[in-house]
Amino acid sequence: MEGLQSFGRGNLSHIGGFMTTGRYGDLIKKAREPENQNTGLEESQNTGLPVKQNTNLPENQNEPEVNLCVKVPKSLRQHWAAEAKRQGTTMTAVIMAALNDRFGKPD
Repeated sequence: MEGLQSFGRGNLSHIGGFMTTGRYGDLIKKAREPENQNTGLEESQNTGLPVKQNTNLPENQNEPEVNLCVKVPKSLRQHWAAEAKRQGTTMTAVIMAALNDRFGKPD
């Protein structure tokens, strides 16, 4: 340990199996204490999980939803997304309505 201190690595502390150095060692130790852990999300925080979209179309509630990917030019997607938002709908609802109009539903 003396050798490390001579290289400017003073204040060595061992925290949770990791070696920490410098003036932040105490701060890291305090942050790792259980009472300083904030595990709950506030209501305003986004979990990163998608919100179920309401498509306003009757659908089979027992059937799982799957992704449908379509490659389109970015400028068209931006235009369509803005128009859908202005009209108070979602692109999912518009696409589903168009596919149902064109192909119908399975029997």
